[in-house]
Amino acid sequence: MKALDKFLDNAMRFLMAIAMGSLVVGGTWQIFTRWILKNPSTFTEEFMRYMLIWASMIGSAYCFYKDKHLALDLVKDKLKGTPAMCLSVFIEVCILTFLFVVFVYGGGRMAISSTNYSPVMHIPFKVLYIVLPLSGILAILGRVLKYIQYFSERKAGK
Repeated sequence: MKALDKFLDNAMRFLMAIAMGSLVVGGTWQIFTRWILKNPSTFTEEFMRYMLIWASMIGSAYCFYKDKHLALDLVKDKLKGTPAMCLSVFIEVCILTFLFVVFVYGGGRMAISSTNYSPVMHIPFKVLYIVLPLSGILAILGRVLKYIQYFSERKAGK
């Protein structure tokens, strides 16, 4: 289980690093071509828009995986005992349902049925849209791994 956890962590961090690095390189290239060569690059704006989407979607999956996502704990912090546990389970079920329906199912349908191409780079929008089911699967996998670790620790008495 720890090996899968480490692999998932490293894979998401690698994808985020690639996306963020490409944003830096793309931005630097755009500045260089615009100010030094006086001939702005035509594809970098679109490329950087796609990389920003990829970075943010993989980053959001990583936040869910690390349990560092934005949460409103107004009610959750006031509850104790069984009601708090029931609310936590309800929240987790809602999150997993949302991730599956919107990201995995909806994003997958969108990626499969997309027939358009980007106007400048001429790549299929499927390449852009595939990040939705990918980030949804990564977030769900991360949450499920956390549940397994939590319950195995509780069973072991830690």
